[in-house]
Amino acid sequence: MDCSGPNGSKYRVIQLHPTRRCNLSCLHCYSSSSPQNGDSLSPHVLTQALQVLSEEGFNVASISGGEPLLYKPLFEVLRFARSLGMTVTLTTNGMLLNEALLSQLAETAHLLAVSLDGVPASHNRMRAHPQAFEKMARNVKMVRDAKIPFGFIFALTLYNLDELAWVANFATEQGATLLQVHPLEEEGRARQELQGAAPDEEELAHTFVEVARLQALYSGKLAIQFDAADRQSLVADPSRAFAMSPVAEPASLPLSSLAAPLVLEHDGALTPFQYGVSRDYRIADASQPDFRDQVASWKTDGYPRLLDLCSRVYAHKMDPRHYRYPFFNWYSAVLRESKQEQLVQIA
Repeated sequence: MDCSGPNGSKYRVIQLHPTRRCNLSCLHCYSSSSPQNGDSLSPHVLTQALQVLSEEGFNVASISGGEPLLYKPLFEVLRFARSLGMTVTLTTNGMLLNEALLSQLAETAHLLAVSLDGVPASHNRMRAHPQAFEKMARNVKMVRDAKIPFGFIFALTLYNLDELAWVANFATEQGATLLQVHPLEEEGRARQELQGAAPDEEELAHTFVEVARLQALYSGKLAIQFDAADRQSLVADPSRAFAMSPVAEPASLPLSSLAAPLVLEHDGALTPFQYGVSRDYRIADASQPDFRDQVASWKTDGYPRLLDLCSRVYAHKMDPRHYRYPFFNWYSAVLRESKQEQLVQIA
């Protein structure tokens, strides 16, 4: 995993969640999206935020949801992101794709990411829909025919590692270029429906071995990314986990060099790293006219607090008394600590 710290990836990602409307009510949904949830941002808010964040050095716009294909101004936003020179990716459950949408996606998206939760029965159960897999798989053929680069995202739980080999084989057969293995986050609906199902550190260690085997097996055919932090790498370079002192004169630096990835949530909140991080660490509110000024103020006022949070997580996770295995979910650990601090303040 690349935490995208100061010495991390060249890609600086802003994750956009323009709506919580979705055609499904998936068990593992971190944002509690559903057909009944109409929360969304105006395209004006999104494009203005993208303008500022592009100027701040972010070069990848990753659109998720909810189901972004249900967001009516979607292609207006995608075209604007491309006009800024940003790489555009879109995550979808794949069920609503059709030739008309794919024609527009071919012009506006550099990569399509399709959610895949295991073998067909497991996928349908997680998606709470009896034909979720069949509809998605049928539409993936159209994606391939449209020559849009695409990949799959697999939500790893405590119980489905045995299905990863099937997922990798399916992805290769479909012509995918990427498979992302992302540990389940017990946020949103998943906190109620899948409590205790997030993979523990032992499961992450087993997953690392399996991912390495599959990477060798599909070398040159399928890139496989595993979203887990390696303690050894973080010991060698703590800045990859933002466990560091603030840089000198942060106000003079682009936001992307201070914190990435960032998340723009459905209500305009710009937060660091992951959907659901406590609003105590919010960078700015994109729905407000002074968004640019808020970003500038955060560099001085909020940035040191974020590094302090990350340093506390780092100290705990690197303490040998608190672990037995070499891998952990860094993003989730930061999210948990931010929420725990909030609970302590409330108490």
